[in-house]
Amino acid sequence: QVQLAESGGDLVQPGGSLRLSCAASGFTFSRSLMSWYRQAPGKEREFVAQILPSGPKNYADSVKGRFTISRDNAKNTAYLQMNSLKPEDTAAYYCRASWISGRVYWGQGTQVTVSS
Repeated sequence: QVQLAESGGDLVQPGGSLRLSCAASGFTFSRSLMSWYRQAPGKEREFVAQILPSGPKNYADSVKGRFTISRDNAKNTAYLQMNSLKPEDTAAYYCRASWISGRVYWGQGTQVTVSS
């Protein structure tokens, strides 16, 4: 069955860095659009970044220049490198796989807390 397993969330100080991973299985990873979303307490889930199967990337304005999304098709894994973290980046981060057909899968999330 399809599985998306996020890891890498942690407590980090402002200005610090984290790298999130999303290990995928049960589908053809290389053909999927991979995205990261986040949800802070009391707020709606919001888009963070996406990477197309062919490689182009898009980012939310709030993370441009600080976050980098990437993928390793040989490892069926997507990554989110987060630098210069701010307290407002605190949220549960979710991995999402999707296709033009409309099929969507979500991971269970990993918690990122930015605090001194």
